[in-house]
Amino acid sequence: MITAAAWHPIQMSEEKEWVRLCAVDDAPADGGLKQLAAAGRAICLANVDGTLRAVDNVCPHRQGPLAEGWIENGEIVCPWHGWSFNPETGVCTNASGAVEAYPVKLRGKDVLIAVR
Repeated sequence: MITAAAWHPIQMSEEKEWVRLCAVDDAPADGGLKQLAAAGRAICLANVDGTLRAVDNVCPHRQGPLAEGWIENGEIVCPWHGWSFNPETGVCTNASGAVEAYPVKLRGKDVLIAVR
């Protein structure tokens, strides 16, 4: 069963809009990543232990495609140089940098993300 991360009001302090990312059936399986597009952005959708997380798909180091990487120890790993990102916060855990992380929720058969 796929779930969305718990939504916390503090994450939504700025004006954000919920947009459709994909159908639940099109989300990656547990431990998988998938590149998708929403609101003009390339998004990496990750299924981490059954919970969907969304971050920008471009690594800040050398613009590697995060969705072509893998999940290791609960983090998204860039396939080009191994930078690891916390999928909840977007913060790089083994170097200096971050990608934007997007709140995720499920509505009916759709996966939605909150964007500015």
